[in-house]
Amino acid sequence: MSLQSVRAFFAAHAPDIEVIELATSTATVALAALGHGVDPGQIAKTLSLRAGERNILLVTRGDARLDNRKAKAVFGGKVRMLGADEVVALTGHPVGGVCPFGLATPLDVYCDVSLQAFEEVVPAAGAINSAVRITPQRMADLVGAQWVDACA
Repeated sequence: MSLQSVRAFFAAHAPDIEVIELATSTATVALAALGHGVDPGQIAKTLSLRAGERNILLVTRGDARLDNRKAKAVFGGKVRMLGADEVVALTGHPVGGVCPFGLATPLDVYCDVSLQAFEEVVPAAGAINSAVRITPQRMADLVGAQWVDACA
């Protein structure tokens, strides 16, 4: 179902973007980089977070780490990673396929400025073996994301 919701999202909002499905898993940054032939930084990983009373998504470069001090300042309080069951329930996507497209629940989406180092990034697309190739700005525009500096 998750891959279908992502396909439906792109059909409605960006029909020129093709969802890529590989025969192997791309559920980790390392596997995704290998599978798509890109630098690990180009993998746009989506972190599912709880910030205060809100659930949010933060899309960042694959080799970046959440900086707790920056994240607390940006999101107005302590942040924590959501558990796998929470992630699936909120996004509709399995862990390893989480992306800001075709979400089951409307969530605030943020893109970390670290993504701007690349002309093209490769976020997952709702399954552990699917992705898209997209410019960071177009991804942010499509999902109504705000740019933030929350990673190291």
